[in-house]
Amino acid sequence: MEQKLKIYFTSDVHGYFFSTNYASREEQNRGLLKCASQFEKDENTLIIDAGDILQGSAYTYYCQSELKSNASIAAIMNQCGYDYVTLGNHDFNYGIDYQDSYIEALNGTCVCQNVKNADGSTRYPYQIKTLGNGLKVGIVGIVTDYVNVWEKPANIAAVSIVDPFVEAKMALEEMKDQVDVTICVYHGGFERDLATGKLLSETKENVAYQICEELSFDLLLTGHQHMSIPGQLVNGTYVVQPKENATEYHKIEVVANDGGLEITSMIKRPDDASKCETSEELLAIEADVQDWLDNVVGELEKPLLPEDKVTMAVNGNAIADFINQIQLHYSKAQISAVSLANEIAGFNKKVTRRDIITTYPYPNTLVVYEISGKDLRAAIERSAEYVDVDENDKMVISKSFLEPKVEHYNYDYYAGVSYQIDPSKEQGKRIISCTFEGKEINDADMFSICINNYRASGAGDYPMYPKCKVINEINIEMVDMIMNYFEEMKNEVIQVMSSEKIMVLQS
Repeated sequence: MEQKLKIYFTSDVHGYFFSTNYASREEQNRGLLKCASQFEKDENTLIIDAGDILQGSAYTYYCQSELKSNASIAAIMNQCGYDYVTLGNHDFNYGIDYQDSYIEALNGTCVCQNVKNADGSTRYPYQIKTLGNGLKVGIVGIVTDYVNVWEKPANIAAVSIVDPFVEAKMALEEMKDQVDVTICVYHGGFERDLATGKLLSETKENVAYQICEELSFDLLLTGHQHMSIPGQLVNGTYVVQPKENATEYHKIEVVANDGGLEITSMIKRPDDASKCETSEELLAIEADVQDWLDNVVGELEKPLLPEDKVTMAVNGNAIADFINQIQLHYSKAQISAVSLANEIAGFNKKVTRRDIITTYPYPNTLVVYEISGKDLRAAIERSAEYVDVDENDKMVISKSFLEPKVEHYNYDYYAGVSYQIDPSKEQGKRIISCTFEGKEINDADMFSICINNYRASGAGDYPMYPKCKVINEINIEMVDMIMNYFEEMKNEVIQVMSSEKIMVLQS
């Protein structure tokens, strides 16, 4: 007898529920509500999300900072009909209590096998669902355990996040003989190139390829990397991944018969025919968000707008200069380093909250470290890997920052130190000069450096930072700190320090 399962799968929505990117009020063909208007649900359909719902947009910032509630987020997920969700790393950014209130308000079920309670029990165990047609489906969720690296310890003190591969394996062993279809919902991605099998990263941040190689799930629903991966078989497991911010989703069909399973899928995107419809209450919150974003908080001497990535990396960038200026102002450190998100709006001359939140979308706080000259140079050398030189002697973004995941945010801009880099040289030997107050930096020199808590954890392949001595921690989120800076300077037109050219090709 033939039995069918239909799945609508999303991941990394990051709070983009409405049809806007929040850089403006302009309506676009995006947003979870537009996607969900295309979902056709019946008793043999599952709607599943792989995490990173609670953080990432102006809407989620407003919910957390102004409303102090994620009830509207859960209401949207319920309207969309979600049956199962797992947790993403960013769903821990506001702490376990905030996360719990969201999960408790969901009509659907959270599955996240590798999140454990204090007594070691599984907080969100796998589920077995019997469809209307009798098909039994086993669903296990897991999240990258690099949450332990990135997250503020206080935010995850109530739980432990253990090895996702080990937990997925144990869950599969327990449930596989009880079900017809096995599904792993993984907030994580692929550590190898799917076409060639080439290893792309030696870290354990992403282990989807290992799951395909060593386990035998029928279907692996992945996320985290923000990659559009069409449905395909990898070592016998059918895999997919959607792009971020509710710009696309996967419609998956599983047909079970005596011959086994046949799985097919399509990448779907919201279009002009898609409707962004919801309750008056939720539409009112979105309107409040848009009005709140348009409030002017300060004035700059001139606009600070983004350029293409290579130009900014080579010549320095006024947006990074401004954020470094703020970090130095509040930290009193000698040196500051800042990275920029993959997509940034920049600051208009009249700066609004919209400018700030769409330019600095992360809930980072600051750490001041004592760092040696040797480690500082090593950090700058790591950043220098961001640019390579192609066969035409043209500077380009290194593939290692584009694959398997786009990671422009792992390139740092420095202030307080003068340095020049030649990207044509061998990695690790690209610094031409590196001076502090006009003097070349020696290995034994000691400095204070201000960086965000993400970088302070060593994330982005900066292993020198966690070994440094902590001088100070500033537990104010950067968006709030930037707003505070404008409030402090409200009677002034703010000037921004200018950076020097960073990269040159020596003849």
